[in-house]
Amino acid sequence: MAQNDRAPKLAASPVIFIVGPTASGKSRLALALAQRFDGEIVNADSRQVYRLMDIGTAKPSPEEQAQAPHHLLDICDPGESFNLACFLSSATAAIDYIHGRGRLPIIAGGSGQYVWGLLEGWQVPVAAPQPQFRREMLEEAQRNGPMSVYQQLQLADPDRAAQLDPRNLRRVIRALEVHHFRQPSGSPPARERRPLDNTFIIGLTMPREELYKRIDQRVDRMLASGMLEEVQGLAAKGYRLGQGPLSSTGYREMGQHITGEINLEEAVQRTKFQTHRLARRQYTWFKPQDPRINWLDSSDPDVAIQAAALVTDFLASRSCYGKIDPHTPPETG
Repeated sequence: MAQNDRAPKLAASPVIFIVGPTASGKSRLALALAQRFDGEIVNADSRQVYRLMDIGTAKPSPEEQAQAPHHLLDICDPGESFNLACFLSSATAAIDYIHGRGRLPIIAGGSGQYVWGLLEGWQVPVAAPQPQFRREMLEEAQRNGPMSVYQQLQLADPDRAAQLDPRNLRRVIRALEVHHFRQPSGSPPARERRPLDNTFIIGLTMPREELYKRIDQRVDRMLASGMLEEVQGLAAKGYRLGQGPLSSTGYREMGQHITGEINLEEAVQRTKFQTHRLARRQYTWFKPQDPRINWLDSSDPDVAIQAAALVTDFLASRSCYGKIDPHTPPETG
């Protein structure tokens, strides 16, 4: 594909990151910048990698995907495991591929572990499954409740505990397992390679109440677009509700409705509330005071122009040619 005439010829190999809480507009901005700067988008959302999970993950539509190349979407089935190690390997290969074609990689997503693991060159903790340990933790949860296991994680690794939903027992136990059995132990993970060089991070945020309102409106749109039917279809194909990727927000609550545990109205309200919680947890990964992140208010109608100006300055400082005019509106296709 021919390069955009307005894109600079780069002397290095830059990578743009777009981060922030769910529903803040990351995918929309990534698409605008990809069109503006001859870029390709690499997904950093831990659920959008799964096929058949489109509505509930707010995956870019086929029409949006046609407007710019996207990577790491629909690469595994809901019954398969996809973790940090898979992401680091796949994302690194995608970045190399995009650079090899002379284009700009734009990493977009709200999975903080994925983003910082890629940026900082994390080594995936080596911790083989420990069946006996898992059984003991499950027995502990049955005796004293899941919070007793979560409290162990808070004592052992408070940073990791802050990033997890205490009710997600499977992930809490795995985090404890990694803490106790990896070599070397401790948090955060050790680095096996240098951090990515030549990166620029844009963070999207907005006032909290406005973000919650946007989340609620998106959940309503998801339901109107067929989210319940999407979950019913996954169940009909044999995927177990409430397990693996179907334990994530929205899918879990719709699954509880399908099995008769709660009515639809309660499922929708729980989805909204849990998505609010997800957004708060994402801010533990992407802190407003982090000097590496260039924050923009995504409720500003000119946010795409502001982002383009930032990227323009970043690329111009690393390019063979002059600046792009940042006031040229991003293409919308």
